[in-house]
Amino acid sequence: MAREHIPTVQAATWSGIAGNMTLAVIKAVVGYLANSKSLLADGLYSASEAASSLAGLFPSHSVRHKSKDTDRAATRSKEHSRVARPGISILLSVLILMGGLQIAISALSSLIGDTPVASDTYQHALVAAFAALAIKEAIFQFQYRYFRKRNQAQALTYAQQHRRALYCSLTVLVGIIGSMIGEMSGWSMLLYMDPAAALIASCFVFHKGYRMIVDTVYGSLVQELQQEEALDFKETVQRVYGVITIEQLVAREQEHAVTIELIISVNPRISVLEAQEISNRAKTLLFTRFSHVKEVQIQAVPYDPGYPYKSNHELPDHEATLIQ
Repeated sequence: MAREHIPTVQAATWSGIAGNMTLAVIKAVVGYLANSKSLLADGLYSASEAASSLAGLFPSHSVRHKSKDTDRAATRSKEHSRVARPGISILLSVLILMGGLQIAISALSSLIGDTPVASDTYQHALVAAFAALAIKEAIFQFQYRYFRKRNQAQALTYAQQHRRALYCSLTVLVGIIGSMIGEMSGWSMLLYMDPAAALIASCFVFHKGYRMIVDTVYGSLVQELQQEEALDFKETVQRVYGVITIEQLVAREQEHAVTIELIISVNPRISVLEAQEISNRAKTLLFTRFSHVKEVQIQAVPYDPGYPYKSNHELPDHEATLIQ
């Protein structure tokens, strides 16, 4: 059985982080040059999305079948991540809230002060906003399709987050278009639409920062189960005929449901279809024994110890195999 190359969750998440940071820089630069406070606020919201994803990339608590020395090192690493992850998440949240507060103050100053000065560069802000919206939608489609194949609950959460980002971007578009119309028609009241949109967008930023703090202090809605709690899952899978070792087990709790991601090693001499049958047996057993488990994702890889071994799934010599 050949080891298939499957993109990791981290790779998909990093693509989203890179995309959001790129959009944040573009929106910030164009918004500053075009004197569009709403586009600046939208750029900050894109940065907050990247920060939120970055905070979630810190090492998770996974169960690995390794040596005792590796387990002790993993335990120390887990303890360090418990300290580092909340601290960095809080720091990013505070920076996001401070940026949102600064934009809100600037937008309020424009709304209660003199009539905003018409700018002939709003069309650049409009083009940037439309382009950013199209790029954001492309990134969403890529990540959503990937997450939907692996974890329906995670895909649903991501879709909800994207919906808020879409509302923020549409609000900014309305503000920029309104200010452009006010500039061309000479109707000064419409010039207030850009700072008004910036104020609304800053509320989205506040909400994002607030949710990051709440999820950090009181625990995320999606929490990693501790190693002791996931041990029952591990023991159950190890009883399945054909499973040699558990390379990785990650169990996540969302509300009252649990989703499990597994990487198991099987005999490298068996076919891909037989490996899939082993995975299906393990999945069925988990669903049967644990009623609160709602989703299981299993990836089977060939066992490679580096020396001859004898597995619990013998393969007759006359059967065809795939070269590893």
